Amino acid sequence: MQICELFAGIQGESTYAGQPSGFIRVDGCNLRCVWCDTAYAFEGGNTMSVKEILEVVESWQLSLVEITGGEPLLQSGCIPLVKSLLAAGYTTLIETNGSQPIDILPSGVIRIMDIKCPGSGMSDRMHWPNVEALTEQDEVKFVLADRADYVWALEVLHRYDLAARCKAIHLSPVSGSLDAAHLAAWMLEDRPPARLQLQLHKIIWPASMRGV
Repeated sequence: MQICELFAGIQGESTYAGQPSGFIRVDGCNLRCVWCDTAYAFEGGNTMSVKEILEVVESWQLSLVEITGGEPLLQSGCIPLVKSLLAAGYTTLIETNGSQPIDILPSGVIRIMDIKCPGSGMSDRMHWPNVEALTEQDEVKFVLADRADYVWALEVLHRYDLAARCKAIHLSPVSGSLDAAHLAAWMLEDRPPARLQLQLHKIIWPASMRGV
């Protein structure tokens, strides 16, 4: 696999936010979201075997591990890696941009799936059959650049009855674009079955810092 970085940090998103976690960030992404904060993972990195990755993961002595990117599902080694992590007893999360089929992943892995809003510039790249593949342990994230994205996300949320399909729905404002207080006010008015999500790691450390 092409690996951008491996590190132990604090989980900044999802219902696991705040927990110490290991991170496996792979290289390569097929999307170019306007607000992307990990463009450094578009290409490059180091080639590592699943065995080498697992040795690093074991050294962290953490039970929670997330595979992120880039887009992990673009790499053929992703499935063997997920299976190895699950077999070793790790609680395994995979963050995916929603453009690739998620039903190829083995049961047991927790899928954190982005649903790309129009403000990302990539909403037409969504693989919508993924919604049918969601399970009660999976989570969904909408990254919102503005009010239009919020309205769009609510329409999608209700159209697909996402609250009945997955464990949690997160609404995350783009830093510097959408004021979290505005999103909070909209959510208090509309009461969607969702959580306002801030990126905890960017609150703890500078947004530009890597390996945290």
